Amino acid sequence: MKICVIGTGYVGLVAGACLADMGNSVICVDNNEEKLNLLKKGVIPIFEPGLEELVLSNVAENRLTFSSDLKSAVEKSSVCFIAVGTPQDKDGSADLKGVFEVAKSIAKSMNGYKVIVDKSTVPVGTAEKVTEIIRANSSHDFDVVSNPEFLKQGNAVDDFINPDRVIIGSNSEKATSIMQDIYSSFMKNSNRIILMDVKSAEMTKYAANSFLAAKISFMNEIANLCEKVGADAEMVRIGISTDSRIGNQFLFPGLGYGGSCFPKDVKALIKTGAENNCEMSIIKATDEVNQKQRILFVNKIISRFGSDLSDMNFAIWGLSFKPQTNDMREAPSITIINELLKMGAKINAYDPKAQDNAKIIFKDKINYAQSSYEVLKDADCLLLLTEWNEFRRPDFEKIKNLMRKPIIFDGRNQYCALNLEEKGFEYHHIGNAK
Repeated sequence: MKICVIGTGYVGLVAGACLADMGNSVICVDNNEEKLNLLKKGVIPIFEPGLEELVLSNVAENRLTFSSDLKSAVEKSSVCFIAVGTPQDKDGSADLKGVFEVAKSIAKSMNGYKVIVDKSTVPVGTAEKVTEIIRANSSHDFDVVSNPEFLKQGNAVDDFINPDRVIIGSNSEKATSIMQDIYSSFMKNSNRIILMDVKSAEMTKYAANSFLAAKISFMNEIANLCEKVGADAEMVRIGISTDSRIGNQFLFPGLGYGGSCFPKDVKALIKTGAENNCEMSIIKATDEVNQKQRILFVNKIISRFGSDLSDMNFAIWGLSFKPQTNDMREAPSITIINELLKMGAKINAYDPKAQDNAKIIFKDKINYAQSSYEVLKDADCLLLLTEWNEFRRPDFEKIKNLMRKPIIFDGRNQYCALNLEEKGFEYHHIGNAK
């Protein structure tokens, strides 16, 4: 099938590469010529495991191409995926300007029947607005489908190729049949396609992300209480996660969620509720707890060292919002580092993939090391902020010898307190009283 994917961010590039890998002819469209030039040279601007190999192999087979010519791409395609960003607007709602601009451009480029697919995360009612825009700018027949993405950064390629489910929100039998045909190649072992109406599909995306965010905030709130009453949050986590009704995913206490999806989707759902006179009390609390969690971690540091950190040298392990990505959007490290800088701290940081993006944010306010051990030299304290694999089983004797003071604040509960204390470390983590 001939497909165009408009937008080459995380969602668009992964979707385009994976669809091409199943034998489709895919044109990825973007208006950023610099990004397109990099992609044409085989340089992938984002880090996502397996994505570079997938892009390069499908470009070599001429199944995947990149272009800034949206009109030509639409004319050549029967299905057009809209995968542009929907960033958070000032009032918390999703900014849909990009989606609507693309919809208008598609309409003016149409030369026959098209299926227009909302792949971007958009609030309920967006497909109706997209339909109105296209109808006002084209006389050709078309259908608008909602096909929300459920990709985890760091595992996006596998999530697309082996999805838990594929949601197709459609009010047209013809469009539904075409979408089922596209995804049939990904359903060799079992049919995980779920058909529903468009508005339900749009809501499903927000409901799923907000529920997962709520699990994270719930566990963090329980962990904070555990610290007060003398319970061990890890034991509590094991105790509740072994209940099959609850499960163990997204129940790890830490610094809260970040990234491009959970923060903005939670706020967008709150905004949608307000617009429809429906207060989203649980979702509001989810957002509030998440924001507070980062400051509570900073308060732990203040409780230990005081609020004047001008003589302190902090080593940071991890800057990205989660491992296996270079994404710094809404990363807890941003809040924590900025708060420490306000108190005069000197920051030396290391992240395996996110340092270039961190330099855009912090510039020369912090120092950047080239390895996890280099960053520890003469440090008064180590802060673990992202749980990259290389930080899981380090050489603690080497760490101790490099640091001025063997103190660790673990924001991801990676280590065993008893083991570290036996090795002579002062160890602070989430959900356990000190």
